Amino acid sequence: MSRHNISVGCEGENLAVAYLERQRYRILERNFRCKGGEIDIVARDGKDLVFVEVKTRNTGSYGPPQLAVTPFKQRQISKAALTWLAKKKEQDSGARFDVIAITFSGQEPRIEHIPNAFELAY
Repeated sequence: MSRHNISVGCEGENLAVAYLERQRYRILERNFRCKGGEIDIVARDGKDLVFVEVKTRNTGSYGPPQLAVTPFKQRQISKAALTWLAKKKEQDSGARFDVIAITFSGQEPRIEHIPNAFELAY
């Protein structure tokens, strides 16, 4: 992965956090990593825990960013979410998976929030 891609991804995550905070989400953790995978953002929306995958693109030439959240990626995020829940002893909490797709095109980045983007995948 190029340095440019990493900085685009980092900028996208920062935008996603700011967006979620404006929507009154409480950010609990960023970039949680474990053996099974990684979660970009763990947040709370009211009583629900939300595991958020952020996908950022500079252009639309590769299609919409959310298409990069493949079934394989969903399984990795699910494994990481189960690990996070176990570590925090939150197994009884209601949880969901959201995707935030960000495209940098023109002046303003386009932010698309997809709640309940996918179900827990094993």
